[in-house]
Amino acid sequence: MPGYSTRIITASVGNHAYRLRVLTDLQQFADPDGHGAQPGISSAQWSLFGQLWPAGRLLAQAMDRADVAGKRILETGCGIGLSSLVLQRRGARVVASDMHPLAEPFLAYNAALNTLDAVHYRQMRWDVPLDSLGAFDMIIASDVLYERAHAALLADVVARHALPRAEVVVSDPGRGNSAAFSRLLAAQGFTLQQIHGGLDDDADALPRGRLLHYRRDMLVLQ
Repeated sequence: MPGYSTRIITASVGNHAYRLRVLTDLQQFADPDGHGAQPGISSAQWSLFGQLWPAGRLLAQAMDRADVAGKRILETGCGIGLSSLVLQRRGARVVASDMHPLAEPFLAYNAALNTLDAVHYRQMRWDVPLDSLGAFDMIIASDVLYERAHAALLADVVARHALPRAEVVVSDPGRGNSAAFSRLLAAQGFTLQQIHGGLDDDADALPRGRLLHYRRDMLVLQ
């Protein structure tokens, strides 16, 4: 036994139903070797990665409709990885990342549940540069601005890994830190393109939330 319990749920995104292994509830916790505590994941935060949150569903819906042709895409804070699975099904070049020690095995299991090839995964902490990760045309995340410091940390990830011409898509349930993030991205040359709530296939998924779509159109200097 791994020390925590799981269940299988089904989430509909577009015309596809995705089967997902998630933690049974928010009371699950197992970190006997301290792999979660080492990067600063407390016992209260440990189970958050293993749930399908409304913001995660909203981002997955957006990725089901986004123009992803030819783009290299990074999902940061992927959790169980629904958005990355949607992109994988669409044939996109996606890299999923998270700092939680169980995100990778959960993502791999969920890919197999849906008869998809394994999603390329990199464990990443926002406060530790990972130069080998490279640069991306699009960086996506869902409900990751739940502490004040996260706006600056995520903006630093964008500064390190966004190409000169790039998009950033963040689904946010209105925790109050998105304004600071928008200002930091504006300083990097990004313009906020869209803010709206739930998408057509689940209009009530995130009634208080927004999908924040930033775009920077900068030509690479030769």
